[in-house]
Amino acid sequence: MGKRKFKAESKRLLDLMINSIYSQREVFLRELISNASDAIDKIYYKALTDENLTFNQSDYYIKIVADKEARTLTMIDTGIGMTQEELEKNLGTIAKSGSLHFKNENEVKDGHDIIGQFGVGFYAAFMVADVVTVTSKALGSDEAYKWESKGTDGYSIEPAEKETVGTVITLKLKENTEDEKYDEFLEEYRLKEIIKKYSDFIRYPIKMDVTKSEKNDDDDEYVDYVEEETINSMVPIWKKNKNELTDEDYENFYREKRYGFDKPLKHIHLSVDGTIRYNAILFIPENRPFDYYTQEYQKGLELYSNGVLIMEKCADLLPDHFSFVKGLVDSEDLSLNISREMLQHDRQLKLIAKNINKKIKSQLLSLQKDDRKNYEKFYNSFGRQLKFGVYNEFGANKDVLKDLLLFHSSKEKKLVTLAEYVSRMPEDQKYIYYATGESIDRIDKLPQTELVADKGYEILYFTEEIDEFAIRMLATYEDKEFKSVSSNDLGLESEDEKATEIDEKEHQELFDYMKEQLNGKIKQVRVSKRLKTHPVCLTADGEISIEMEKVINAMPDNQQISADKVLEINPSHEVFGILEDAFENDKDKLNLYTNILYNQALLIEGLPVEDPVELTNNMCKVMVTA
Repeated sequence: MGKRKFKAESKRLLDLMINSIYSQREVFLRELISNASDAIDKIYYKALTDENLTFNQSDYYIKIVADKEARTLTMIDTGIGMTQEELEKNLGTIAKSGSLHFKNENEVKDGHDIIGQFGVGFYAAFMVADVVTVTSKALGSDEAYKWESKGTDGYSIEPAEKETVGTVITLKLKENTEDEKYDEFLEEYRLKEIIKKYSDFIRYPIKMDVTKSEKNDDDDEYVDYVEEETINSMVPIWKKNKNELTDEDYENFYREKRYGFDKPLKHIHLSVDGTIRYNAILFIPENRPFDYYTQEYQKGLELYSNGVLIMEKCADLLPDHFSFVKGLVDSEDLSLNISREMLQHDRQLKLIAKNINKKIKSQLLSLQKDDRKNYEKFYNSFGRQLKFGVYNEFGANKDVLKDLLLFHSSKEKKLVTLAEYVSRMPEDQKYIYYATGESIDRIDKLPQTELVADKGYEILYFTEEIDEFAIRMLATYEDKEFKSVSSNDLGLESEDEKATEIDEKEHQELFDYMKEQLNGKIKQVRVSKRLKTHPVCLTADGEISIEMEKVINAMPDNQQISADKVLEINPSHEVFGILEDAFENDKDKLNLYTNILYNQALLIEGLPVEDPVELTNNMCKVMVTA
């Protein structure tokens, strides 16, 4: 028979698919194996309704044969085969879906389904082959036919010799170029690698003749021999009944997939049969990967279409705040031939992602409630990411994440949830109080905590850079506002505080003088309402706290943000009387004291002293005159 031309749109589609849809040429093998699996599935379907046809699964297989000398790669299947008309219809028109048409005409039974859209996947072969030959004999037919094409120039169909039902696809590989080494697809190890990567869970055996070695008993030398071997494992763990599996099974799978060198703290096994059908196995790791907080880290779950890998890391299945989750999703409702760009707009994928994220949160809450020790272990690894998730995207996910947060407690001396904090609040406590610092030990010694602690109120300790940013975004928890112990208004009304208001007016001239001497370094000097035993501290007015200033200014873009700092003086401390006396009698001494107190306050806050030499000289002056 003469050569036939592809339709114009099919010719354009072929060129587009070869050059655009698949970024990795190795997926051609995945596509051809999937088509072979579909062809066997079709016989299974026929057997369900045809009394004269029996389906013995052990009789069906797919075989891969590489011939280095001829530069050919051959795929043999024992599937349903194709007639001359089907070869014309399925392979003559790109994206003509023989499998989809068959699926629409047959009822899905016993969990078997057909995933391929034969036309598109088949043409992936032209990414690696100059010539593609398909020889096929259909079930119930006495004749076989050969389809052959060199690509976009067209194809031919002619009678052929084939004794058994099924299809043989032979690829004449392209010659190597500087950029592409097509010989790799003739190497035994590479073919095994691709099969394990993409098609390990195809439910029919994928066979290859594999070269092995054994020791010769006569001379102790190793002799090579060839043995047929099944490369794929066939039954995916996620399609097994949960009751059949143990924790050890999941841990072994975690290691086999190289999700991490640790043991997972928790696994989640989902089997959903609703609007969209999918199976998933998710893992919450114990330790964070070494590159987790770097730009090199890539989030995402493996995405399968009915046991065939579509994407190694599908980022769209996980939000950033759950980027630590490892695992996979397998759905028979997703098309095998779907590009990364198409996935981003796939409604079914978004629905799966939504359901998965709900499940991850519920499992983390369960871990927090039932196994606090392991939850804290998880939180030490990934808590920063949860807090970033609260802050990120202008707080879009703060309600999802707020109950997962933990902070160190001044009273409990351990990590507590916000719910636990609120449940212990006295009736007269208006705010959730927090303090920021580089460490728990540093915060414990902060002068600003004195008044709140003296009231008997619990304080949350924020030791990570993201903490205060996240809490500012959260704003409230169960209608309780967050309040820094360094805030101007602590909401603690008392007779002592009212008295300080009078003191402040009486000593305003002293404070104004000290402010002037500090020459714009602070916004105000005032009487402290929060200090009990310490002489001085720094606080901040406005939206930017002192801790935020430190964090922002440490960033590479060098924004140099400055908080509106306030120098607070404890009127009950003996230093205050010395300041008053100096103001009346010795302004030089007051200037000296003001400088020292300001620098002491900077040191307490972990801020750099502008002139350490000046500070040490000033302290020496005080020692000499004491």
